[in-house]
Amino acid sequence: MRHVLSVLVENEPGVLSRVAGLFSGRGFNIESLNVAPTLEEGVSLMTITTSGEEQIIEQIVKQLRKLVTVIKVVDFIDVSAVEREMVMVKVQADDARRAEVLRIADIFRCKVVDVSLNDLTLEATGDHGKIQAILSLLTRFGIKEIARTGTVAMRRSMQPENA
Repeated sequence: MRHVLSVLVENEPGVLSRVAGLFSGRGFNIESLNVAPTLEEGVSLMTITTSGEEQIIEQIVKQLRKLVTVIKVVDFIDVSAVEREMVMVKVQADDARRAEVLRIADIFRCKVVDVSLNDLTLEATGDHGKIQAILSLLTRFGIKEIARTGTVAMRRSMQPENA
């Protein structure tokens, strides 16, 4: 099962290594990882996407909470959240197929960020399912290159803090 974890940490050297070590030590892969400073000085927010059995993820969350540099951990599986990811994808799009690629881009509200004679580079944002759907549809044209941000997530408004 896919889990998105929000981990608020003190911004100190070695924090990322200790957090990643909890996952690798249990044989779990981090599918995506985003880290950025928060509005509070010296505090960063990690958004970690992983997959695994419920019991193991619960153990990892408990271990994360024991780390001195971790302030708060939220597993968004139990919380109503807004989730987004950004992808840039370079797709083969010669004259014969360019219009069809542009129609798909329009349907998914993608932006064209680069154009050449033989390919288009598209930028798309959305939840994990939308990004997967876009990539699935573009695969038949020939994806030349891809860059993804990974997931970022935030608790929905009007959601109780302790939920």
